[in-house]
Amino acid sequence: MLLEMGLGVGLGIAETLRLESPPYDPRRDPETHMLNPQGLLAYTQTLAREVWNMLEDKHVPLILGGDCSILLGPALALKERGRYGLLFVDGHMDYWDARLEPYGEAASMDLALVTGNGPALLSNIDGLGPYFRPEDCCAYGTRDHLQDKDFIETPYPKELERIDVRQAHAQGAQGVEQVLARVTKDELEGFWIHFDVDVLDDEIMPAVEYRMKDGLSYEELTRLLSAAFATGKVMGMTLTIYNPNLDPQRWIARRLVAKLLEILKP
Repeated sequence: MLLEMGLGVGLGIAETLRLESPPYDPRRDPETHMLNPQGLLAYTQTLAREVWNMLEDKHVPLILGGDCSILLGPALALKERGRYGLLFVDGHMDYWDARLEPYGEAASMDLALVTGNGPALLSNIDGLGPYFRPEDCCAYGTRDHLQDKDFIETPYPKELERIDVRQAHAQGAQGVEQVLARVTKDELEGFWIHFDVDVLDDEIMPAVEYRMKDGLSYEELTRLLSAAFATGKVMGMTLTIYNPNLDPQRWIARRLVAKLLEILKP
């Protein structure tokens, strides 16, 4: 849908590739405690090969997908190439323990998986896990832990930096500088951006499955992503969770595309 609204054309992308997903298994796997782990493994390996090829050809991939599990493909591809950072821009921390996550969804545990926590089938493909070291990652704009006083989140490594939405509001440009210092440090060859649109304020992005109050404004998103791309070290970006079924008139998609073109257009 975002391509139909002009995202690809606006960015001057001449060719797009659609990867068909393998058959979906709706049963919760008793070993991994996840839904569809074998299908996700196959898709991750296919996506990783495509990302590898795009990076080899000096492209900066923009990957659009239905949920946050698409992060696994580029994470695997990057680990095969070296050491990279991750700027994780998401309303949720996505660090659930697979045994505790209520629905078995990989999209609720993608940050855990790419940093080496979770079922080895997906967190250690070909013995390459963790794909990102926790100390090379920053989760920015999260707020699920602020929504419910009874919410108990899975502990994440202290080395993994989190700037939640309250801190993002308060710190402004200083917080952005702090984030980028982490993912552009000398030890890294570049960094990946994962952008889940549910990081945005609910009033401007209600077309998501799990809605939460508050969130980043478009001004805050623009400040973050513009500064990130200005470093010249962004390897690519995943963009996910926008649900066109919740946007029948497409006004949400049009505004999102307009903002992305404002940020990303060469």
